[in-house]
Amino acid sequence: MTNKRNIFWFLLFCMMAALSANASPIRYKQLSLYDSPLYQSGFTNFKYVNPHAPKGGKITLPAYGGFDNFNPFILKGIAAPEVAELTLESLGVIPVDDPATVYPLIAKEFEVGSNFVGFIVDEKASFSNGDPILADDVIFSYQSLIKKGSPFYRVYYSDVDRVEKVNDRHVRFYFKSGTSNKELPLILSQFKIYSKQDWEGKDFAKPTLQKPLGSGPYILEKFSPNKYMVFKRNPTYWAKNIPSRKGFFNFDEIRFDYYQDTTVTLQALFAGSIDLREEYIAKIWASGYNNDLVKSGKVIKEEIPHNQPATLQYFGFNTRLDKFSDPKVREAIGLAFNFDWANKNLFYDQYRRIDSYFANTTMAAKGLPQGKELDLLQDVKDNVPSKVFSTPYVLPTHNDHIQTRKNLRRAVELLRYAGYDFVDGKMTHIASNKPLEIEVLGNAANGSSFTRVMLPFIENLKKIGIKTTFRNLEVNVFKNRLDNFDFEVAILSIRMSNLPGNELKEVFGSGSADIKGSYNYMGIKNQAVDKLIDTIISAQQKEEYIAAIKALDRVLLHEHYLIPQWYSPHNRIAYHKGLKHLQTDFPAGFNIYTWWREQQQ
Repeated sequence: MTNKRNIFWFLLFCMMAALSANASPIRYKQLSLYDSPLYQSGFTNFKYVNPHAPKGGKITLPAYGGFDNFNPFILKGIAAPEVAELTLESLGVIPVDDPATVYPLIAKEFEVGSNFVGFIVDEKASFSNGDPILADDVIFSYQSLIKKGSPFYRVYYSDVDRVEKVNDRHVRFYFKSGTSNKELPLILSQFKIYSKQDWEGKDFAKPTLQKPLGSGPYILEKFSPNKYMVFKRNPTYWAKNIPSRKGFFNFDEIRFDYYQDTTVTLQALFAGSIDLREEYIAKIWASGYNNDLVKSGKVIKEEIPHNQPATLQYFGFNTRLDKFSDPKVREAIGLAFNFDWANKNLFYDQYRRIDSYFANTTMAAKGLPQGKELDLLQDVKDNVPSKVFSTPYVLPTHNDHIQTRKNLRRAVELLRYAGYDFVDGKMTHIASNKPLEIEVLGNAANGSSFTRVMLPFIENLKKIGIKTTFRNLEVNVFKNRLDNFDFEVAILSIRMSNLPGNELKEVFGSGSADIKGSYNYMGIKNQAVDKLIDTIISAQQKEEYIAAIKALDRVLLHEHYLIPQWYSPHNRIAYHKGLKHLQTDFPAGFNIYTWWREQQQ
């Protein structure tokens, strides 16, 4: 009955807001985009955590690369994201089992008006020094992001017109005239809140290694750049009994030790230098744990299923370059990538091919477009490939050498259509007389794993006259090359949202394609993509929202901006006996901040 009553009041509010621009704002304990919240008022904890988990103990975890900056929200420097993650809080929490709803954290209530969203700050909310969190801190944090933060935030919050302090614990964000950005209230609840007073006299735009004054469950106790960080649990953490935090952050101390190569941490695990590691390399997962520690149960291997969208891992083309401006060229190169061989011979058949920008979700485009999705695509048909309407997107398969030869012959056909042909054994652009050559950049933190993947790819490209070189760069060099779009093809990954929306402008929108430091690495400028992203953001009904995401997926796939790689529907975790996590039927995935250490008897 409570559930139905909430839906009734929510629908009534929507009707009233549509009838009158002056409708009185309504306050909510939870704020949901489309459906009724999974957790009703009065809930005690999220279902995928143990609210009775014992507090105590220490854990040492691996981190990779290095750091020279504790502010992950700016473009400069190599950030340590764990600092913001553990020491700062946001206005609300979006749980993994209800990604369309935000629940209270710093904000105890959410306020919705006809053209604004408001946040009422909890009186208990405080920084670790005891100072209360106030509206001024919220406004400072937001304005710092859009004025001095990464270019991403100016795009992400572009539909916000202004922010207003109603009183010391009440903030309103007003939307630009005519905006129908339904997701905006939720995304505004997610940025981290800094202390305005703590930042006085400091430049938010510059990298810093000064410990931040936070409001989160941990305090950064000590660190050494590029070597380690140690966090101590704050015994006076103000939110420890709030339902959205109950059962989280159970270790008294969390230490991160930095490594340059993920493979090195396997021996660190067996030596007891670290307590847990996530395995990213299929071969090691299959054969690298065959020792007495694992057989005796002192080290535990576990595959933890997750419901998260597959991380979009791919070879990304820099379409700003003339040689990659034609989708036929991009498709041809993709035909030479033999995932089937790699999965069988290198990955022990542990991976699935990414066949959608939203793989492992119900939002992936399948078959041919129908219904509302087809209607949306018809509206942009002049700017999308005709295949979108006639041919389902299917990745090339390489089940045997005969199929590989067919794929390579098809690649040559596509290249000829694009103005290329063989000249002295080299695939050459006839008009310019330039051979087609490719440099692929990788990240050294991946170790040698991608070298093994690249060798047969390079060999197949050689068979169709394309010379390819592969370079593994140090993390900071790789990042700098990406930020300045100084690459041809790069091995990239983007963690996709459970609820795609405003961030799509930054990753795929034309407006971010020429902004250095943006996540639109591939330089996508496509009117159809822009229009579909706008439809996703403004969708008022869930049916329209899902249809727009599928339509966007279909267009992006048929444009061949990238060569998709692979994903696993599980997190592969190896850890020392004594660490525990809740066993649940819901595929919540791996989150170390819900784990705890078994108490010694």
